[in-house]
Amino acid sequence: MPLTDDMQLISVDDHLIETPDIWQKRLPRRYLEDGPQVIEATGEEFDQYGFGQRVPKGAQVWKLEGRVYGQLGLNAVAGKPSEEIGTEPSRYEDMRPGCYEPAARVADMDADGVQAQLLFPSFPRFAGTMFNQVEDKVLALLCAQAWNDFVLEEWCGPYPDRFIPMIIVPQWDVEQSVAEIERLADRGIRAVSFPENPAKLGLPSFHSSHWDRLFSAIEAADLALCMHFGTSGQVTRTADDAPLVVSTTLMGTNSMAALIDLLFSPVFHRHPTLRVALSEGGVGWIPWALERADTTWERHRYYQNIDRTVRPSDLFTKHVWGCFIADQAGVDQRHAIGVGNMTWEGDYPHSDSFWPNSRKIVAEMFREVSDEETARIVELNARELYRFPRRDR
Repeated sequence: MPLTDDMQLISVDDHLIETPDIWQKRLPRRYLEDGPQVIEATGEEFDQYGFGQRVPKGAQVWKLEGRVYGQLGLNAVAGKPSEEIGTEPSRYEDMRPGCYEPAARVADMDADGVQAQLLFPSFPRFAGTMFNQVEDKVLALLCAQAWNDFVLEEWCGPYPDRFIPMIIVPQWDVEQSVAEIERLADRGIRAVSFPENPAKLGLPSFHSSHWDRLFSAIEAADLALCMHFGTSGQVTRTADDAPLVVSTTLMGTNSMAALIDLLFSPVFHRHPTLRVALSEGGVGWIPWALERADTTWERHRYYQNIDRTVRPSDLFTKHVWGCFIADQAGVDQRHAIGVGNMTWEGDYPHSDSFWPNSRKIVAEMFREVSDEETARIVELNARELYRFPRRDR
């Protein structure tokens, strides 16, 4: 097995479950009633996440500006056998403490053989897009700032070699987003979570100049721009009555769409040092997507309003990193993808996670891969992408 003891697994996609006190102890007093808080459902509330279902009595749910959001743990099912996995734990006691408590998370990482994780939000959604919907934009900004302060102070601060500092930004206002990056620049941040397709959220697209100021600020701060599957607010649905496993299997198509959108946009031409990480989309599809993009570019570039000088695959190699959990097809095609453009993820505590057997699963995936390439994919690429070097103990 090529996964030697000196190789440290760096997971670039994991999730934390926010505790009830995050906003209640950080927001000004006048915003506490409207700000995020956890309540006990009476059975009369309706879930505002978009499902329109009545929340069961006794469930713990989030409340924000008077609206109830029924997903508390967002698939926080780490450690449960497949027969017991559902879509949603309804109370904190239904989850492992590692879902929401930093010290317990570190213990679970040790059990899993994982050295470090990059943490995405849960209640605010993976890129903080929940706060785009808050009517009071002062409250919305305060909520985003509170989440950032929380993760930096309570997770990354006590465990600087275990958690890669990532923040969210108020996407509804580019200048406020830039200001938030500048506010936190000296606190060791390494990444910004951002929607994979802002146009689907009613925001300007990557093909506009709207985001230039923000992307320049991200370049100046030497941050990675993380685009998690589903942050566009949509998933691939083949039919209204198709089971959830259809959309789950097709998650990578979201990342494929984000990649192709970026490669044919002006983003990388205007921002030559911008680094984008596609989160939870897998990598096995990348060789075909790049081949298709290059062929399309070659045949259609002269009559469309796109760059005519740089092949999409060359932009990918310079600017984009993919990640995967269990993707033997991707590992086998690593040279077509680019060994330097691949990273690994554990996805704790979601149902795709192999906790506590991640190291065993990774070792099996890389059984035919050299030590040098294995170390680069499971650790070194992530350390370089996120400027997260090993610390002397």
